[in-house]
Amino acid sequence: MRQTEHTHCATPGRRGLAAAAVALVACLSLTACFGGGRAMSGGGEVTGSRGVAFNEPVPYGMVEVKRGYLKVGIGENDSLWGTVTPEREISVDGFWMDETEVTNSMYRQFVEWVRDSIIRERLADPAYGGDETYKIEEDRYGEPVTPHLNWSKPIPWRKPDEDQERAIMSVYKRHPIDGTLMLDTKQLIYRYEIFDYEKAALRKYRIDPRERNLNTDRDADTEDVVMISKDTAYIDENGEIVRETIERPLSSLYDFLNTYIVRVYPDTTCWVNDFPNANNESYMRLYFSSPAYNDYPVVGVTWEQAEAFCAWRTNYLLRSLGPQARYIQRYRLPTEIEWEYAARGKEGNPYPWEGQEMKNEKGCFYANFKPDEGNYTDDGNLITSKVGIYGANSNGLFDMAGNVAEWTSTVYTEAGVAAMADLNPELSYNAAAEDPYILKRKSVRGGSWKDPLSYIRSAWRTWEYQNQPRSYIGFRCVRSKATTTSGDASGRQKR
Repeated sequence: MRQTEHTHCATPGRRGLAAAAVALVACLSLTACFGGGRAMSGGGEVTGSRGVAFNEPVPYGMVEVKRGYLKVGIGENDSLWGTVTPEREISVDGFWMDETEVTNSMYRQFVEWVRDSIIRERLADPAYGGDETYKIEEDRYGEPVTPHLNWSKPIPWRKPDEDQERAIMSVYKRHPIDGTLMLDTKQLIYRYEIFDYEKAALRKYRIDPRERNLNTDRDADTEDVVMISKDTAYIDENGEIVRETIERPLSSLYDFLNTYIVRVYPDTTCWVNDFPNANNESYMRLYFSSPAYNDYPVVGVTWEQAEAFCAWRTNYLLRSLGPQARYIQRYRLPTEIEWEYAARGKEGNPYPWEGQEMKNEKGCFYANFKPDEGNYTDDGNLITSKVGIYGANSNGLFDMAGNVAEWTSTVYTEAGVAAMADLNPELSYNAAAEDPYILKRKSVRGGSWKDPLSYIRSAWRTWEYQNQPRSYIGFRCVRSKATTTSGDASGRQKR
């Protein structure tokens, strides 16, 4: 006779209860990890870890230049004034670009920010009353933090007390001849730091010697000394800015952090220095400071000052963002090839407009330039014009020809694009103070209000020294896109 197997449910003792509890917790844990949970929604297959999608908003005042392909430069048979412009087929990723040149009012915001930061520092200084509320040195829990200015506390412009007035007036001076109250521009100094991510990523500069070479047949030389160069700057006892490029053994990631100190006020005297024996005094005195020129492109700004503006604009934006700030790319000057690619529009035209003519069918000029020898006014302007009054190109960009020529980030060489990669071409070099002056030439694009038609062609190349301000050179900023998406696989990616 076959016995029937019975399951007995006995009442457990104290030790049995503990064991049962452990078993129950383990069972619940396994159920959460392997059964019935979201992780099993893929049936045990690897389905990828997906975060929240980041949709980059359109930056204020910028337009999107979509990635694409272009044959940049000018062929040998189409050289201008006997100068051959290097030619090459290139591909460029998408980026954001200012729809107009940086204006006086935009750059003045930078200057005033620097002025106000100095005043706040002095309002917190015991020598000027020591109002500690202008500087934050601890958090709301009383824990120490890196000291920084309190921008939420306003400067008492209207009714300052005696100490406050001394702090405010310390950034001004009187003209020694006519007594005019004016900013002491030598005090308007901006200090910023740029971490060189690209250089730090190079294998030869890895901190761990074992990561510098992947050849497993070679033992890592732990005694190998790798020299690194970095830019640094400081203010000496005489108040002068000292810039240095130092060489030292690689020790940490801080060796890739470069420090710059720049005087930010534009050189308004460029109007008289660029044009000897001309009556341009009114431009020198009013062009940057008068509200009448608010929407005109800033000039008298060196390449170094344009770089400082980009750094400030980046920091100004990031302070207002939350966690999404880690996705945002920094503002910068466009590369020489990015600039030409954007200027030539979606059709790759020689000029930002279609065709070779300087006027449209109604007889209106396409840009602000010098149409004839000596006749600056034929296009309706004598010097610069208000930004955006001429038509935009097919990328939505204004004044990519004429008005003011524009700084790029690219070091100028005769070889141009021929010495660069064909993918996102760029050739950069941060010239040290001790470098020969010829190494401080930066590529300038677009031509200006004083140039003839051939000089405002999109492919035309010229240069200026990075510390030289001009009354006909300005700039605009770009920002690399935070994301890039695949195009339509069924056909050619459209710009």
